[in-house]
Formats: sequence, C-alpha cells, structure tokens
Amino acid sequence: MAAQREWFEKDYYAVLGVAAGVSDKELSKAYKQLAKRYHPDANPGDAAAEERFKEISAAYDVLGDTAKRAEYDEVRRMVASGVGPGGAGGFGPGGFGPGGFGPGPGPGGARFEGDLGGLFGNLFGGGRRGRRPAGPQPGEDLETDLHLSFDAAVHGITAPVRFRSDATCSTCSGSGAAPGTQPEICAECRGAGAVAVDQGPFSFSEVCGRCGGRGQVIPTPCPSCRGRGVEVRSREVKVRVPAGVTDGQRIRVKGRGGAGANGGPSGDLYVVVRVAPDAVFGRSGRNLTVRLPVSMVEATLGASVRVPTLGDPVTVRIPAGTPAGKVLRVRGRGVPAEGKKAAGDLLVTVEVQIPTDLTDEQRAAFDALAGVLDDDPRAALFAANEGRTEGAA
Repeated sequence: MAAQREWFEKDYYAVLGVAAGVSDKELSKAYKQLAKRYHPDANPGDAAAEERFKEISAAYDVLGDTAKRAEYDEVRRMVASGVGPGGAGGFGPGGFGPGGFGPGPGPGGARFEGDLGGLFGNLFGGGRRGRRPAGPQPGEDLETDLHLSFDAAVHGITAPVRFRSDATCSTCSGSGAAPGTQPEICAECRGAGAVAVDQGPFSFSEVCGRCGGRGQVIPTPCPSCRGRGVEVRSREVKVRVPAGVTDGQRIRVKGRGGAGANGGPSGDLYVVVRVAPDAVFGRSGRNLTVRLPVSMVEATLGASVRVPTLGDPVTVRIPAGTPAGKVLRVRGRGVPAEGKKAAGDLLVTVEVQIPTDLTDEQRAAFDALAGVLDDDPRAALFAANEGRTEGAA
C-alpha cells in the first residue's frame, strides 16, 4: 500500500497511549479501552469526543494491521532521521528536491546518485498506484449485562440476552444497495479506495473523496440503512452460563457483536454477569457459606442438627464445647461439579445464640448452673497481662 501523508505528521502510538514496541495484544487492549470511552454512543452531542474517537480509530486502523504497521514504523524512522514532508531532508528546498542530497561537506563529499523513486517506491507506492482496495473491516466488540438469580449462577443456565446494536441490514444483506441493484466500482479511484497525490519525485495516497475509501459507490442506496449496510435494531442472543459463574464475570460470545463493514466479520459480544445476593447462602469461590444458629446447650453438650443446602438438608454433628465462629465443612455440597472442576463444599459457621428474655424457671436454672461452675473464664486473660502491670509498677 502507499503511505499516507499524515503518517509523517501523527504519532499513532501516542494517540493510543502505548509504546512503539507494544505487543498486538496490548495494542488491542488499549484501543478497546479508548474506543469504549470516547464512542459517540457513550458521549451523545460531544463533538470533541467524536473527533477523539475518529483519531483513535484511524490510529488503530494502521497499527492493528501487521503490514500497515510495518510500513508506518518505517515512515516514523525516516521522520526521526529528518526525512519527511516539510522537514529536514523533506521534499522542499534542501530536501529531495534541488539542493537535497547534493555533494557532502568538504572535499570528496559523497553524492547520492540514483533513482529516488526506485529507492522509496516500495514504501510510498511509486508512480500513481493507489493502495489496495479497502478490505473487510471487523465489527466492534459489544458488552451487555445479564442479571441472574443466585441459584441460576450456581447451577448454570442458558439465558437470552437482549440489547440494541448495529447489525447487518436485513434489507440489503449488508451491501448498502437497494434490492435489485448493486454497488459500482468507483470511477475516481477505480476501486482502489485512494488516489495518488504527487509530491515531487514521490506520490502519496489519499482517501478517495468520491467513495470515502470503500472503492465502491452506491447509485441507489438501500432505503433501510441508507447505504451503510448496517442498521440498529433489537437483538436477542442466547448465552450459555457455566455452573459457578461469579458476579462480575465476563462471558465471551464469539461473532455476536457489532456487524462488520465491507463484508468483514462481526465483533464479539461480552456478557457481564450480575448475580443477585441470596438470603441464606454466600459464596467463597466454589464453596457455599451459611451461618448456623445453635443454642448454648447444643454448643456446650454437643448435638446433631440439620443444615440447609441447595438441595435436601443434611445433618451435621456439633461437637461438645463448640465455640461461636467455629467453621464446619460439609464435603461436596457447594457449587456443583462441571467438566474437570470438582464440586465445592458447604462451609457452616456456628453462631451460638444467647437467650435474652428468660422465664423465672429458666433464670433459676441458670443461677443453679452458675453455682456449680466455679471456673473463672477471665483467669487466663489476667494471667497473661500480669507481667505488664508488674513492669509498669
């Protein structure tokens, strides 16, 4: 392809806020974050945000394409060395025109001799060759929320997700042309999507003003999408949610995002799961948690008590002398197993209930118990603190 003049003027890496040697993965991540932030749909009526979005998209259109990025990097290296339009060694006086590449300083100075068009032909698409036709462009990735009950998140479910987005036009099937007609090759650029502009011994390509870079014109636009090939409509996508999904987890549905342009593939749909809290159970990874009230007598003497689960209740043995806050584990009664993942456990936290409204008979029983319990529960506490008080004295 031929280099664009603005490649000399704009640092696309700076536009996306990344370093020149950034990996493709990190580059894509940076672009998606910025595109989401400045997308016109998220900033209605904000002209500055719209311009920023266009700038971000233009930068990623070049850097996101391996071949374009390599050529762009070569252009930027030339810029750094003083070669470029209007700069030192540029196309004006003292550059590649008269006076440029003349004899070097001092006797025996080197002089460049040869075909400048041949030297830079591959980079700038020498002569009047335009860039290759505008290829298919992938659609945008989309994101939407899916609200689930606690049980649905634990067991897994296939649920419909409804949202509005760009989709391939149902009238013209994405061609942009009215039914019964077809797009035509642009007469200005002959399908290249760009026209060459001479700059002395070089030519730079610019987006064709007649077709906007598509390489095609649509004499009779589709009445539904007005030639865009996409339309905004309500959509429904069924999403398989695996057992044990957690609140905030993102599920990728490949190819169900925004419609692509010029026959390009659709983007992906990312579904963010929102799980409602449960009145009984909590979650800790693949384990379920529950707080179990027990009486003072049960905690002191021990007892077998029933514990609720997501299925049938189970019986748990409370050992004698169980303190408040003790956690008992019931194997395999947490999040169900799926694939290679093992089923989680049920973690039961003991909560010892202290009676607050005693009858006369109950109070008499506690008084009798206090009379036979002669252990001081605070003896160890004061024994541990005794050395501190002696030292202070």
